[in-house]
Amino acid sequence: MLPPCQGFCLRMNVLIIGLNYAPEPVGIGPYTTGMAEALVQYGHRVVAVTGKAYYPRWELHADHRRPGVLRGTENGVTTIRVPIYIPAQPSGVRRVLHHFSYVLRALRPALAAARQDRPDVVICIAPSLLSMLVARWVARRTGARLWLHIQDFEVEAAFATGLLKDGGLIGRVARAFERWSFRATRISSISPQMCARLVDSGVAPERVIEFRNWADIDSIQPMAGVSPYRAEFGITTRHVALYSGNIANKQGIEILVDVARLLQHREDLTFVIAGEGALRDALVAAAGDLDNIRFEQLQPRERLSDLLGLATVHLLPQMAGAADLVLPSKLTNMLASGRAVIATASAGTGLAQECEGCGLIIEPGDAAAMAQAIVHLLDHPDERAQFGLAARQRAEERWSRTAILGRFEAELRRCAGVS
Repeated sequence: MLPPCQGFCLRMNVLIIGLNYAPEPVGIGPYTTGMAEALVQYGHRVVAVTGKAYYPRWELHADHRRPGVLRGTENGVTTIRVPIYIPAQPSGVRRVLHHFSYVLRALRPALAAARQDRPDVVICIAPSLLSMLVARWVARRTGARLWLHIQDFEVEAAFATGLLKDGGLIGRVARAFERWSFRATRISSISPQMCARLVDSGVAPERVIEFRNWADIDSIQPMAGVSPYRAEFGITTRHVALYSGNIANKQGIEILVDVARLLQHREDLTFVIAGEGALRDALVAAAGDLDNIRFEQLQPRERLSDLLGLATVHLLPQMAGAADLVLPSKLTNMLASGRAVIATASAGTGLAQECEGCGLIIEPGDAAAMAQAIVHLLDHPDERAQFGLAARQRAEERWSRTAILGRFEAELRRCAGVS
């Protein structure tokens, strides 16, 4: 439970415009859900206009296959789930259509919800940045303050991953739209480096707030014994190098197949990739000749501690150029599990700084260096254990759910002028 706000606190009406929401188990959805439910615990009325759940498998969740808009109340949050286009193969163009479909379907329900419960603050979650079309319109119609929360810098990430070409017409339009979107009352992001990028882009520093994703430091605990997943997955090797989460292009996850190939001689090591995403099939095909790598389904969130406890080391690949555009949400729980992390990030980037002292950091795309890092940690158990202890301490110091959400709620009240 979160602590109540101190003193007498007026209730706010909060409208959240965000594509992703529970029961999506990974990515942005759990954090938007946690934020909404926390605001309810603080005594505020919260309405969330979301898409029907589809992520990370890119297929409609079984509970959301009824036609039309789904309305309900979930843990105190009024949810309005709209139908969206879900591409089976999410290419660049199809992703844009996917996001546009949410914008088109969300506008009318969002306006109707705002008329019924006039919001004090409209919170837009990016991705999808296109959702600002809905959020800004609703905020203007109702006089609400507008808060933009950036989980990923979508435009820059699209350039970094090759989905957009810099200098082209579409690229210039995308950058112009991003600048327009930044004209919000407040803008938050999830790391100091991402906040600094906002300031560098021209956003006034007093409008920028750091609002981190949090770790489940209560439910995810360092595992002293053997993870039950060893038996369930049939793993007999002494060590496991684990990647768990979304399998998509911005992760740079292809490197893991190359690393597994370089370490075939290590008979004491199994690579486990547990997750879903657009690149999963391609990755499975690329690893078809390897017997030291296993692909498992995304596991239930309530068993995340057991899964993370399977790792001897956690693997956190990231594409070059993306380390200050996103801060992988999976990192928080990796640290909470008390296991050493091997991350690919250039020196000085936000990801490198978050992982410093909690494992080894190598340059993106260097499979040989990652293989050497894994071997080093497997063969130096005392150093590995020290990294694990530091990782857990880092999670407790920087990623506490109670502290992060408490600061956010206080900033939200200041933004709305409610005390």
